[in-house]
Amino acid sequence: MGTIIAAKDFSSIDDAETIKRACQGLGTDEKTLISILAHRNESQRKLVRLAYQEIYHQDLIQQLKSELSGSFQIAISYWTMDPARRDAIYANEALKKATPDYKVLIEIACTRTSEEIVAIKGSYQFLYKHSLDEDVAFKTNGDIRKLLVALISAYRYDGDEFDENVAHSEANILHQAIENKVFSHDEIIRILSTRSKKQLCVTFNAFRNIYGTTITKGLLSNPNDDDDDEYLGALRTTIRCIKYPQRYFAKVLRHAMNDLINEEHGLSRVIITRAEKDLSEIKDLYFKRNNVSIDDSVAKDTSGNYKTFLLALLGNNSL
Repeated sequence: MGTIIAAKDFSSIDDAETIKRACQGLGTDEKTLISILAHRNESQRKLVRLAYQEIYHQDLIQQLKSELSGSFQIAISYWTMDPARRDAIYANEALKKATPDYKVLIEIACTRTSEEIVAIKGSYQFLYKHSLDEDVAFKTNGDIRKLLVALISAYRYDGDEFDENVAHSEANILHQAIENKVFSHDEIIRILSTRSKKQLCVTFNAFRNIYGTTITKGLLSNPNDDDDDEYLGALRTTIRCIKYPQRYFAKVLRHAMNDLINEEHGLSRVIITRAEKDLSEIKDLYFKRNNVSIDDSVAKDTSGNYKTFLLALLGNNSL
């Protein structure tokens, strides 16, 4: 369940005109921008973008970028844009780092639907004149490349049908590969990248029932091999994103709050991308794990319009 409180009475033309007034004059009225954009769902925001373009012949996202700055500008711009375009930019930013951020790429590949992945790849190609697949392949190497290219290239079945016999058979395949420490075995990558999320969850449960342990415990890092350590981390991230994405996102939030200087992007990314999907459950899991609400953590450790905006997306309008 999402957390944003979308307006019931809504006019895209009125919103566009109010946003324009908020951006005119000597200073920008950030509170007005938050009061509108933080309370519009995806379809409403799209209509506001179209109305703004039609009335003023300006791109709303570019207007926000020119008027605002810092973390607040980044967050509200990303929130306002089309989700597929946003994820394409997240993916490109992850790939541009000196060491590509494989966790963000896996997060996108494993927590979006197949149709969403198609849209993301289309946006990526439009923005960067390369395919996401080729950039992932070019920017990575070794076993990480094999895994990421397979995940990005997959078009999974998104339904709820599953085969118990396949689950048991592939649990055995996974166990044998892990027991023999052949972590880059083609069968591991095939299973994780092509099977539906429902099928994989049944397979992971079968693995636990048959062998008395979770599959991730068999993929613990090798402290003597940095490359192996990174690849095993990628496998664990893949499994966690597929098996229980809400728990994974709660963990991303915890890491971000513990190191806002380096991980602030993780905080805003999770809140922005999950606010209309499952952020309510993520908030509950965060509280159970940390004995403090994410609302209180954000209120304590962020400030200004950035704080007000994130709290609004979290469903907290007390500030």
